[in-house]
Amino acid sequence: MTSDKFKAPTIALGTWAWGDSGETGNGYFGSSLTQAGLEEIADKAHAAGFSLWDTAVVYGMGRSEKVLGEVLRRFTRSDYQLSTKFTPQAAGTGDEPVVAMLEESLARLGSDYVDLYWIHNPADVAKWTPHLIPLLKSGKVKHVGVSNHNLSEIKLANQLLGESGFRIDAIQNHYSLLYRSSEDAGILDYCSDHGIPFFAYMVLEQGALSGRYSPENPLPDGSNRAQTYNEILPQLKALTDRLASVGRKRRAEAADVAMAWAMAKGTTPIIGVTKPHHVDGLVRASGITLTTEEISALEALANAAHVNTRGWWEHAM
Repeated sequence: MTSDKFKAPTIALGTWAWGDSGETGNGYFGSSLTQAGLEEIADKAHAAGFSLWDTAVVYGMGRSEKVLGEVLRRFTRSDYQLSTKFTPQAAGTGDEPVVAMLEESLARLGSDYVDLYWIHNPADVAKWTPHLIPLLKSGKVKHVGVSNHNLSEIKLANQLLGESGFRIDAIQNHYSLLYRSSEDAGILDYCSDHGIPFFAYMVLEQGALSGRYSPENPLPDGSNRAQTYNEILPQLKALTDRLASVGRKRRAEAADVAMAWAMAKGTTPIIGVTKPHHVDGLVRASGITLTTEEISALEALANAAHVNTRGWWEHAM
């Protein structure tokens, strides 16, 4: 028994920030979102052909899933794809913790299935991976992936799924100009060799590579991302200036070029969308083809910044 091969989109829509409460100091991003604003984003994304929405239980501990489910009720279920995650570190103590977490996610999302279900962090690959198999057999999960797993963990998960006729359909890790550990560790090569889509999250490093922020215009006070990135903004200036310069040649913005770089590396960027104009950037990025020289120059400037943006939740690849 095998599932149909998963076809990854060019760009996926991220809703991590949709889990913010909207109150200053109570959110990773410092986002202030409204139902009407998010519905406008969804309408614009739908019209532009972007249809895969990525969320997780731990994005606001259910808030992102709930808000997303409410927004997507305006569409026919077959018109969009849902991607959410099981996080072992947040699992309950019942007999079927993966099933329980999935059912809670489905209720919040207002759906009876998810297109792509991930094990969010490895914890114990041999323990948790087999729990995906009955979910695939039930049809409540169409495809499965692993996130924040290193290469040996990915191979083990694929082996365990393969014993029942399934496979890893996607891999999702932090990957950006500033953090290329999945490339250095051979994970991108493994994905290419095995025909597995690689989803890159934090491509814009929470906005630090968007070109919008600088030492004079730092990230929002009271947000976790401000604590992480504001102190390194001076080191990123040469890179963000080059991103902006490359973008100007194409009537695009710095963020669009950072996304185009990720696509040029063979990955599917997951880009957070909190404002309608963010969708315009996805459209522009989809049309950019960077030259080999531009890619090399951007990576050289990223290396010269000498920063480490690995998240506290991530282990070494």
